[in-house]
Formats: sequence, C-alpha cells, structure tokens
Amino acid sequence: MSVAPRVVLVGPMGSGKSAVGALLAADLGVLLRDTDADVEAVAGRPVAAVFAEDGEPAFRALERAAVVDALREHTGVVSLGGGSVLDDDTRADLVALRSPVVLLTATWEHVRDRLGDTSTRPVLAGGAETRWREVMAARERHYAEVADHVVPTDGRSARAVADVVLRLLAST
Repeated sequence: MSVAPRVVLVGPMGSGKSAVGALLAADLGVLLRDTDADVEAVAGRPVAAVFAEDGEPAFRALERAAVVDALREHTGVVSLGGGSVLDDDTRADLVALRSPVVLLTATWEHVRDRLGDTSTRPVLAGGAETRWREVMAARERHYAEVADHVVPTDGRSARAVADVVLRLLAST
C-alpha cells in the first residue's frame, strides 16, 4: 500500500503555506513537512545560501528530490516551496496525486508585509515587488494546473485560512 499526504499546499512565497500548514497539521494530528526545510537539511545551509553559492539549477534539483521524497513518504501535511511547480515532473506528480492539492493565493499588497526582510529571498533580488509580480506571472498557470482547490489568503489570518482548508478536506 502506498502512502500519500493528507493535503499538499502550494502557492507563492508569502501566501502562508508554512503557517497554515502548521495549523492544519496540528488540527489533523499529523506532521508538517516543508520541502524548503528538507532542502536546507540536506544542503546544510539556508535556501538563500544554496541559491547564492550553487545557483538556482542546483537548488531546483535539491527541491525536486525533496518533493519526490515528501510525496512518496509523508502522510501528513506537505508544504511545497513556491517555485516547485516550475518542474514539469513535479506538476505531473501533483496532478496524479490522490491527495488534494490546495493553492493558497495572495496579492502583493498582502504579501509585502508577510515577507518582511526580502534579502533572504533570492528570487526577489533586484526589487521585491517587481520580481514578485514577474515570478507570479510565470507561475500562475502552473499553480492552476495542479490545484484541486484555491483558497485566497488576503485579509485572512492563518487560522481562518486553515479553517477553510479543513472544510474543503471534510467535503472531499
């Protein structure tokens, strides 16, 4: 018998995947697995350092391996890094997954305050707002491709978003 996550969270940086994931995991009595944390554990350094020292392709390879392991081994809540959907194989895995994939959406106006110091976010180097909007434009169709459910997070607390996701899970 294969295992599958209870739910997979995808979405842009600052949409609340980690905070909502932690609440969902606690509510469901399962563990949260964050693929960015998995990458950091394997690399032995923060994501920003992997980007800076090894480049984005090296980071994406580590991220892909983390996603494969999480989807294959974890039975709790999985939170994927914002750019994980750029990988064709990851998108195919998410579409084929028997677990629900929930897209958490957000606008720049709400994300800006959540992100705080963007210097630790290499994807946003060179002007946070402009880069965030460019990144979103490049990823939106990929998020839509894999999502079973879409939950807007603007103006909602992590608790309110988690409650919406719990209702969605109860209805599936």
